[in-house]
Amino acid sequence: MLDKIVIANRGEIALRILRACRELGIKTVAVHSTADANLKHVLLADESVCIGPPASKDSYLNMPAIISAAEVTDSVGIHPGYGFLSENADFAERVEKSGFTWIGPKAETIRLMGDKVSAINVMKKAGVPCVPGSSGPLGEDNDENLRVARDIGYPVIIKASGGGGGRGMRVVHAEGALLHSIAITKSEALAAFGNAQVYMEKFLEKPRHIEFQVLGDNYGNVISLGERDCSMQRRHQKVIEEAPAPGITDEQRRTMGERVVEACRAVGYRSAGTLEFLYQDDEFYFIEMNTRIQVEHPVTELVTGIDLVKAQLRIASGYKLPYKQEDVRICGHALECRINAEDARTFMPSPGPIRLWHPPGGPGVRVDSHVYSGYNVPPNYDSMIGKLITHGENRETAIARMRNALAELVVEGIKTNTALHQEILAHSAFQAGALDIHYLERRLGLK
Repeated sequence: MLDKIVIANRGEIALRILRACRELGIKTVAVHSTADANLKHVLLADESVCIGPPASKDSYLNMPAIISAAEVTDSVGIHPGYGFLSENADFAERVEKSGFTWIGPKAETIRLMGDKVSAINVMKKAGVPCVPGSSGPLGEDNDENLRVARDIGYPVIIKASGGGGGRGMRVVHAEGALLHSIAITKSEALAAFGNAQVYMEKFLEKPRHIEFQVLGDNYGNVISLGERDCSMQRRHQKVIEEAPAPGITDEQRRTMGERVVEACRAVGYRSAGTLEFLYQDDEFYFIEMNTRIQVEHPVTELVTGIDLVKAQLRIASGYKLPYKQEDVRICGHALECRINAEDARTFMPSPGPIRLWHPPGGPGVRVDSHVYSGYNVPPNYDSMIGKLITHGENRETAIARMRNALAELVVEGIKTNTALHQEILAHSAFQAGALDIHYLERRLGLK
C-alpha cells in the first residue's frame, strides 16, 4: 500500500480522499491555497503545505508547486480528485516522470480519452453506439461541412474536441447559421482549451444523461458498476444524480456494461472512470469519458457497496481488483443533491461565513461536506459546499429520505440552493422518473 500521498484538491473531495486514506493506513499531505488554510481536510491531514494565493492558476493548477510539495514531504503518490488537474495528461505525465505514483489512469489514456474525437473512435471500434456525427474533426472546406450537416440532419451541435463541463458547444438549427457557428466555436475552443479542433453531431432534442461507472486495474481486469442518471441539469451542470437509472432494464444494463468494459480493456484503462451517454428512444449514444472520480460517485457506492476512492488507492498501489463482474450487485436506490452556496432562484454565488451548519441524519442518509459552523466560504472556487446522499430499498424510499434530509439541513449565514432541490423532489414529474436533460430549465423557466 502507498505510504503517503498528496491530496491535490480542496473541499469535499479532498476530505473524502483523506478519510479513505485513513481507513487504509495511508499518511496524507494537504496542499492548499492561502484562502483554504482552515479547510477541514487541511486541519486533519498529517501534514499540510501552502502552495500559493487564492487564484486557482497560482495554487491548485500550479503543477511545479504540487510536485514540490510531494518532494519536500517525502510523499510517494498524488491523488488529483476531480476538477483542477485531474484530467490533465501533461500533469499526470510530469508526476510519474518525477518518480511519484499518479492515482488515476495512465497519461496516454487521459490524453486519448480526453480528446472527444479520438474517444469516439475508440468507442466505435469497441461496438459502443455513438451519436451520428462527422466521424472526425471538421476541416476548412465549407462545402464539405455543409454536406456533413445535411447528411446528419438538423439540428446539429458543434462541439470542441477538448471541451468539457458544458463549454465549447453550439446548437445549429438551420443551414444558414452553420458556418458562422463553426467559426465561433473554433475561436471559443482555442481560447478556452488551447485546441481549436471541433466536430459535429446530431443534436438530440430530449435525451437523458446516463453514465456508466467502471473500475480497471493494472492487469487488464475491468468491471462495470452499473449506471447513474444525471439528467437533472442546468446549463449542462448536474444538480441531482441517482442510481440506478429509472426505466433502464437489467438487459440494457448488462449489454451496455459489457460494451463499456470491452472498450476500457481495449485502451488498458486503470483506476475509476465514467463513460457518459445520451439516451433517447431506448438507444444509448456515447458522448465522452471522464478519466477521474466523479462528483456523484457516492450513489454508485451506496447501491454496490464498493468504495471507489479506496479502490483507486488500492489499484495505484498495485493491487488487483478483488471483484469480478458477477460479484457486482445493484441493491436499492440512491440519490444525490448538490448543495451549493448560491441563490436558489438567481443562481448567484453566496460566499461568506457560515454561522450555523447542521447536517441531517437518520437511516440511509450520508453527507459529504467540508464545511462547519464558522467556516468562511471563499469566493474563489466552485460554489458546491456539500452533497446530500440518501439510500433506500427503492426509489420512493430514497426520495422520501432525501426530502426529510433537505428539511433537516440547516445552513445559516449564506444562501443555498436547498429550496430548489425541495421543489424538484416535490414535483410529480420527477417522482415519476425518466426526465430529459432539459426538464429543469423548462420546469422553472430558467435560461
